[in-house]
Amino acid sequence: MATVYFVTHPEDVVDPQVPVPDWGLSTVGWTRIEAFCQRPELAGVTDVFTSDERKAMDCAEALQRARGLPFATREDLRENDRSATGYVAPPRFWEIVDQFFGEPDTSILGWETARAAQARIKVGVAACIAARSGTGDLVIFAHGGVGTLLLSDLKGEPISRRHGQPIAGGGCYFAFDRESRALHHGWRDIVPEAVGAAP
Repeated sequence: MATVYFVTHPEDVVDPQVPVPDWGLSTVGWTRIEAFCQRPELAGVTDVFTSDERKAMDCAEALQRARGLPFATREDLRENDRSATGYVAPPRFWEIVDQFFGEPDTSILGWETARAAQARIKVGVAACIAARSGTGDLVIFAHGGVGTLLLSDLKGEPISRRHGQPIAGGGCYFAFDRESRALHHGWRDIVPEAVGAAP
């Protein structure tokens, strides 16, 4: 049975003067995703999909260079819509994120609700699976919040930040069966040996 690898982008360049969806990967982020693209379990991948945010597309471009795989972008794989506030610096940002996951039916400061984002993401992932052109595995590149909402659904559990990726800077993945949606494993570091990590 084919596997779906859901991958979050690693470290990006935080620039308050640039819209968040336009942020690209940092030098460390590029190093980590390029190492991930060499992992042997990706040898069976035939289809690649990505959020249309720049940092996720950077990941898909890295995989395309490494393995010659084309990719398709999907707007419904984007992070939750936070355009009402724009960039919010930590620690305030993480306080809002706690509210976002803790009150999934409430729009926090005008953000898209967690419930609406989860429904959108489920449609997007299903569309990726339906649109596959090959018979092999799939890779979906997206974002931490997207993965938290998707993993909550795959586990059949309420929306909760406790399903979030274990690395704050991003760069994690989980895998599930393409047909049954059963999890093969939860979050893992894209590069367990921490390639490119700061000392």
